[in-house]
Amino acid sequence: MGVVPYSMEITSAIAPSRMFKAFVLESHIILPKIVPEGIKSVEFIEGDGGVGSIKQTNFGESSHIKYTKHKVEALDAGSFYCKYTMIESDIKFDKIEFITEEVKFVAAGSGCVCKMTSEYHLKEGCELKEEEIKKGKDKAMGLYKAVEEYLVANPDICV
Repeated sequence: MGVVPYSMEITSAIAPSRMFKAFVLESHIILPKIVPEGIKSVEFIEGDGGVGSIKQTNFGESSHIKYTKHKVEALDAGSFYCKYTMIESDIKFDKIEFITEEVKFVAAGSGCVCKMTSEYHLKEGCELKEEEIKKGKDKAMGLYKAVEEYLVANPDICV
């Protein structure tokens, strides 16, 4: 089984504490409000959001995905860091066993930089092209920008 790493950085005018709270600590509340057509709900299957918790995201009717389940592997709210693994989805991955994601929000001026690293753990004998990864990352970028716009418009949220 091979591992394909992929990293990206996204800048934001929002403080790292607010972005971390919106994307990690309160994503189950925030994301369905911001993109109700894309994300119907986010719920805890196990735990309450801490290490070992399993979170299920249920997507809207127009999405090609119905749900994903992620397990929180590491969480450090003080340094705005989270590591999680996608452990289940209704999408049948023909090349991927599982995906591990690390997210860290770092202060930069009055905003932050989101540093994201993904590891795609491939099934034996499979290859994954960067274009295939980029499709998913483009969708993640759209969600990131939607959250950022929501936080700019609502400065009292996630403080």
